Amino acid sequence: MKQSRFSIIVVCLNAGNKLTETVNSILGQTYTDYEIVVKDGFSKDGSVESLPINEKIRIYREKDTGIYEAMNQAIEKAQGQYLLFLNCGDLFHDNTVLEQVNRCITEDERDNGKQHALIYYGNTYTALTDTVVASNPHIDAFACYRNVPCHQTCFYALSLMRRRAYLPEYKVRADYEHFLWSYFVGEARPKYMNVTVADYEGGGFSETKENVKRSKKEHTEIVRKYMTSGQILKYKLILWITLAPLRSRIAQNEKWSGMYNKMKDLLYQRK
Repeated sequence: MKQSRFSIIVVCLNAGNKLTETVNSILGQTYTDYEIVVKDGFSKDGSVESLPINEKIRIYREKDTGIYEAMNQAIEKAQGQYLLFLNCGDLFHDNTVLEQVNRCITEDERDNGKQHALIYYGNTYTALTDTVVASNPHIDAFACYRNVPCHQTCFYALSLMRRRAYLPEYKVRADYEHFLWSYFVGEARPKYMNVTVADYEGGGFSETKENVKRSKKEHTEIVRKYMTSGQILKYKLILWITLAPLRSRIAQNEKWSGMYNKMKDLLYQRK
């Protein structure tokens, strides 16, 4: 059987209508060489049974200990060349996303052969602030320390994810840890695509008060695995000098986020 170009993975547990909304945004894509892998932790709300009948959808039910173990289970079932994880409630930005992404990947594969990137990433539309958040077009160690692309916009080569999946002991930042492993160990060479990939709903698991605290703790642990103490001190000083906490508050403010992200996008283009 011919391998699909993309596996779009959706993990769920009692997600209600959000599961159907996410799956429908995938089914509406103009580019059709994909499969949808729905990994369900035995939902009891009828959400999985409400999905449309479509040959592109493959449903697997298996118990898990949390979202990252569920994602790992889905990786084992996936058959596409590149994987994207969409959370329930997150949507493709428009119906041409996969068409645009396939074009970018095809060009990179053609131009760079076996040295092509193993992660392709784009931009995110954030519903809470009604703005498109541009991703850093150049990933280096400082970018890895500061902020990596939202995982809903990252297309991972299946070969990379099969080499080393997520570490579920990180309850909030396993995707961040995996991105750093991919960059520092896996030689993934992340490549930016000027494509708005996903509409991020926001207000999810990682943004609860408890998990925001856990996120900071896990960030500290993770960067120590991949960076020297000198690098970490240097990057902390840069963020302090450039008023990073203030900029983060501006970026999350509904009134100012649009202007801030447009300025950030212009700065990235100049770089």
